[in-house]
Amino acid sequence: MKVSRLVGLMSLLLPCCLFAQDVQLAKVYREGVPVSEYYVSEKYDGIRAIWNGHRLLTKNGHEIHAPDWFTHDLPDVWLDGELWSNRNDYRFVASTVLDKTPEEAAWRKITYMVFDAPDYSRPFSERWHIYGELVASLKLNHVQAVQQRELESKEDLYILLEEITNMDGEGLILHKKSALFASGRSGNLLKFKRFEDAEASVVSVLPGKGKFKNMMGALLVEMPTGQRFKIGTGFTNVQRMNPPRVGDRVTYKYFGFTGTGLPRFASFLRVRPQE
Repeated sequence: MKVSRLVGLMSLLLPCCLFAQDVQLAKVYREGVPVSEYYVSEKYDGIRAIWNGHRLLTKNGHEIHAPDWFTHDLPDVWLDGELWSNRNDYRFVASTVLDKTPEEAAWRKITYMVFDAPDYSRPFSERWHIYGELVASLKLNHVQAVQQRELESKEDLYILLEEITNMDGEGLILHKKSALFASGRSGNLLKFKRFEDAEASVVSVLPGKGKFKNMMGALLVEMPTGQRFKIGTGFTNVQRMNPPRVGDRVTYKYFGFTGTGLPRFASFLRVRPQE
C-alpha cells in the first residue's frame, strides 16, 4: 500500500480518545432478520480487546498486559477485535491474556483478530475494507483481519453455522452493512450460535447426593433480573470437587426460556474471568 493511501485510511478512523463504554455489543440473532443486509464472520471465542492507540484494553476498560513486541507496531488509531488462539481454546486464551505478568511463550500463540476500525461517519460496509487494508499494511503475523462474507438467505446462514460449529467454532457474527458505529447493544451486531449463552452470579454451592456425594451437586445462580435457578449439569468431577465460589460469574448455555422466564436446560460452560 502506498504511504499516501495508508495515511488517508488512518485519517478516517476514530482518534484514540474513547472510553471503555464506547464498545459495540451484540444481540442474539432471531428468525426474520434479512440476512442479505449483513456481513457474516466467524465468532471467535477469545477475549475482547480494544486497541486505543496506546494500550490494549478489555471491553470493561481494564488494561491487558501484552508483551511490548505484541503492540509495538500497532497504529495510532482505535481497533476492535478478539485475542484468540484456536477454536475451543478459551481457557488458554483467558489465562494468558488476563495474566498481569505476560508469559512470552504463551503470547506467541495469541493472535489479535481485528473485526472493526470504528468510525462515526462511515458504515460497516466501508469500515471492514479499511481495517482489512490497514491490518495488511502492518505485515504482522500475530495481527489478522477478520474476513466478512455476504450471504443471500437464512438457509445459507444455517449452512455456514453448521460448517463452523462442526470445526469446533463458537458460532457466527452478523454485522449490518449500513450500520454506523454505535456503542452499546443493538441490532447492528448479532450473534448466532446453535445454543444461546448468558452469565449469572453464583449465590450458593449446593451439596451433591448419590454419585456426587461429598462433591458439589449444583449451583444456585442469579440472573441480572434477580431471578434464581439451579445449574446441575455440564460439570466435570474435577469441577464438582473444586466448584466455583459464591460471587463468581459463570457462563451457561441454554435453549430458550420456560414459561416463567427461566433458562431452559441450563448447563454450565465455565467460570467467567474478570476482564
